[in-house]
Amino acid sequence: MNDALLQEDQDLSSDVKAVGLIAAVPKILEIVCRTTGMGFAAVARVTSERWVACDVRDTIGFGLKAGGELKVETTICHDICRNRQAVVFDDATKDPVYAGHHTPLMYGLKSYISVPIILEDGTVFGTLCAIDPNPARINRPEIIGMFQLYAELIAQHLDGQERLRQSEKRLLEAQRVAELRDQFIAVLGHDLRNPLGAIASGITLLEKTPLNERGATLVAMMHKSAGRMIELIENVLDFARGRLGGGVALDIRSEANLEQILTQVIGELRLRWPERAILVDYDLAAPVDCDPSRIAQLFSNLLGNALIYGAPDQPVQVAALSSESRFELSVANGGVPIPAAAMARLFQPFVRGKDSSAQQGLGLGLYIASEIARAHGGELTAQSDARETRFLLRILKPQ
Repeated sequence: MNDALLQEDQDLSSDVKAVGLIAAVPKILEIVCRTTGMGFAAVARVTSERWVACDVRDTIGFGLKAGGELKVETTICHDICRNRQAVVFDDATKDPVYAGHHTPLMYGLKSYISVPIILEDGTVFGTLCAIDPNPARINRPEIIGMFQLYAELIAQHLDGQERLRQSEKRLLEAQRVAELRDQFIAVLGHDLRNPLGAIASGITLLEKTPLNERGATLVAMMHKSAGRMIELIENVLDFARGRLGGGVALDIRSEANLEQILTQVIGELRLRWPERAILVDYDLAAPVDCDPSRIAQLFSNLLGNALIYGAPDQPVQVAALSSESRFELSVANGGVPIPAAAMARLFQPFVRGKDSSAQQGLGLGLYIASEIARAHGGELTAQSDARETRFLLRILKPQ
């Protein structure tokens, strides 16, 4: 017995259900009976231990229904599945092989045809078979070919169901892993924020303490590092909130003084990149309904990226415009353009640039920036060529 081809005893109710989901099977059994003149046809699930009818057409009162079972040793199907060959005879009493076989004698049948249903992985699911107490002219190429064709069709449907089931299983597993990851990130970010806050407070106190030149330098470095860590944790928490809570939370205000907010962000980043030129062009004629702290966060991510990846000998250009119909904020830098492959994934989480100075990041900045834009009903886009790389936030105002 080939155990790779014949599955062992198991609960076969799911297999019966799987065949029941194939809408074509009842029609196949009807055509089989009409074409051959035989009164009983079935799709059977066959293992080394069991023979179970999955669907049946019975016009001769054989008495077997879907889910009904025969002792596998009383059938020929076990041998068919093991040998992977069809068995056909017109009249058992005249057949040299089956004239004295126990199956025709036990069930009072004379004509018989059964072909294996072979799945794409090589497993034999069972058989498509037909029987009748009367002789029938079925041992013909056209009849055998029809049965083989229908058996292949049933196998394809079963394979399709299995592929769908496996895809759903993989999807559920991926969702479970994603949920666990997001929950882990949320807990990690929350638990890190409290001790880091204490460290930042301690650094602030040290800055007010008289220190020698080396001590002042070390405290300044610690201050920058703590600020960077706080930024990373906030990004992690924003990512977790967005994935677990359905999006970035906003505190919308009618903010008339975005210029002050943007200028503050520029000032903070100039402290980290004092040697870099940042050119600013504001035309903020109309107030903007937005969450100012979120706009500042988005702008900080865009400007920080431009300073990291932009050509150091070229200025970063910032432009902000507001009117009665829209608000636009753009950040542009010169330098090497973003590759096309990277552009396609630019706003996905955990995507980082290849510049070594950026490897300390998690690759969440642009993702969070795009989520902030989306939460405002706007869009964050990027264009990059040999001349410049430009990020543009556009928020259209309701009319």
